[in-house]
Amino acid sequence: MPQESSPCPPQNNSCRVFGNMALVVPKELNELEKPFSLPSPKPFEIRFQVPDLRVPIRDFLRTREVGEFISGALAGAMTKAILAPLETIRTRMVVGVGSKNITGSFVEIIEQQGWQGLWAGNGINMIRIIPTQAIELATFECVKRTMSSAQEKWSEIESPKLQIGRLNVNVSLSWISPTAVAGAAAGIASTLACHPLEVLKDRLTVSPDIYPSLSIAISKIYKDGGVGALYAGLSPTLMGMLPYSTCYYFMYDKLKKSYCQSKNKKSLNRPEMLVLGALAGFTASTISFPLEVARKRLMVGALQGKCPPNMVAALSEVIRDDGLTGLYRGWGASCLKVMPASGITWMFYEAWKDLLLVERRIL
Repeated sequence: MPQESSPCPPQNNSCRVFGNMALVVPKELNELEKPFSLPSPKPFEIRFQVPDLRVPIRDFLRTREVGEFISGALAGAMTKAILAPLETIRTRMVVGVGSKNITGSFVEIIEQQGWQGLWAGNGINMIRIIPTQAIELATFECVKRTMSSAQEKWSEIESPKLQIGRLNVNVSLSWISPTAVAGAAAGIASTLACHPLEVLKDRLTVSPDIYPSLSIAISKIYKDGGVGALYAGLSPTLMGMLPYSTCYYFMYDKLKKSYCQSKNKKSLNRPEMLVLGALAGFTASTISFPLEVARKRLMVGALQGKCPPNMVAALSEVIRDDGLTGLYRGWGASCLKVMPASGITWMFYEAWKDLLLVERRIL
């Protein structure tokens, strides 16, 4: 008996048999009858990629401004570490604590506090001087460059004219000293940023028994006068800083240029920087010292129970108590501190600039 052939063709299609009939269904249609199912969701992922900041940071650290900022910080720290005893004696004499001469003040500190007393308040002094000197020198360099560039561009174009009636006046920037403007800006910027640290340093230096540590000093000052107490004497500080800072940087720059021209040289060596920096500090300190006396009186006057209301009152009080010579009380100790400090600061600053900037070919 012959074998019957399968009613479904041998293809990949789906075959359905109904009696003697076979229905061939394409495979694609057969797939549609299967239950529909959504694909399993993938787990939700959040990927945060930290940008590579190594190159921008490296380029930023190699800029001229950062190099000058770091050079100023290092120079200030090294100078204060060396001259801390002179700063302690100077502060005591200026505010009228203890002996009225350098030798007597030195002996008093040794007898009362030991050798470590010469470095009283030096911790806060180091914390203060690093940002102060960094901000001051970096601001000076930046403003000086900006002013010099503005003068050069101004001279290349026709200066604008100011008409007053029939009088025409050429407005020129040539009469402005970029060094003097930069010096004033440097003093203002550093004072505004670091004045509370100056207040703390003086309190720790003058009254270590009342303010034995930085945390206690901050707590007591804040409790007695709030945040404003940390800015005691800010107005006279700014008024005293303006002539000092302006004269200091102006004198150093002029002495440096005049000396180099007379010796027919392009730059100073380290001993010359030391001497010229000391002369600039001496001149600036002598001119502005009465304002320094008034500033110190205002800043530590609360310790003696009588704080002058303003700088004029402080100056009047000094003259009434000690005469005109009282305005220069502690001047010798101040010069003894300011002169080496100025010279050493410039010497270290220029040395660090040579190390950080010249090797990178920034200058």
